[in-house]
Amino acid sequence: MAIGSGKNPLDLVFSSLTAIASFSVIFFILGILYVLISESLPAIERFGVIKFLTSTDWDPVKESFGALTNIYGTILTTFLSLLIAIPVAVGIAIFVTEIAPDFLKGPIGIAIELLAAIPSIIYGMWGLFTLSPIMSSHIEPLLKRIFGPIPLVGLLFQGTPMGIDILTASVILSIMIIPFTASISRDSFNLTPSVVKESAYAIGATKWEVIKNIVIPYSKLGVFGGIVLSLGRALGETMAIAFVLGNNHRITTSLFDAAATITVTLANEFAEADKDIYLSALFYLAMVLFIMSFVTLALAKYFLLKAERKYSR
Repeated sequence: MAIGSGKNPLDLVFSSLTAIASFSVIFFILGILYVLISESLPAIERFGVIKFLTSTDWDPVKESFGALTNIYGTILTTFLSLLIAIPVAVGIAIFVTEIAPDFLKGPIGIAIELLAAIPSIIYGMWGLFTLSPIMSSHIEPLLKRIFGPIPLVGLLFQGTPMGIDILTASVILSIMIIPFTASISRDSFNLTPSVVKESAYAIGATKWEVIKNIVIPYSKLGVFGGIVLSLGRALGETMAIAFVLGNNHRITTSLFDAAATITVTLANEFAEADKDIYLSALFYLAMVLFIMSFVTLALAKYFLLKAERKYSR
């Protein structure tokens, strides 16, 4: 037998173990989806797909359930949290990599990582007892005075500021996802070749021009990956926003009103589901969130790969 013509038995064992570990992820996903579908069947048969997704009813007493208010709250809080978090996170990454002196880079980087390690329930308690009173007493009344008189925009700031509302939940959620985007963006910025930046400085480019024209374009795929990771975290977050969002199954235009998200509804009402159709509707709601998360992240991955292929040409 020629040297190298056979495979080492240890290599076969190692390959088999890694293959099993890889395919187990697919089996776990399929298993979760199977449980969600099987438990949701009574609700699917009773409410259908279109009616469940477009109905605003959520009345356990009358056994009438619809997902639209929960989907609306989930999308709105996720969108607002990303709107707040992305500029802050990218700004942190730019400061740490390009502007801050060396003695500050370490402490700020550690602080970002510690922020990501705080349990979500701690964020929720802090939001309820600290941030919510500040929002209701100072920030939300100020926003109402500034933006309330503006046509159309003022609709977002109507009502009585209570601090237990969509805006406060979005702020809490944005604080939670900032570390993910910031840390990945920082690592992406650090991958920009120093010779390229030094060449730009050598021909007279300012620091802002180097950041805008070299660092950010070179690292945009990494930044987008961090945003996708934050999006996944925001869609599935439960305990932090359960403290400060309320549980109002109603579509509202004001950021000062309470609302409901899919995760908050599941957390608040699963223990109260005393009827089979009620429990099945909650499983149906969980399946909707599962599909929403899968589709959103799949689309983000598709655009990321498309941009990567375009950038590599």
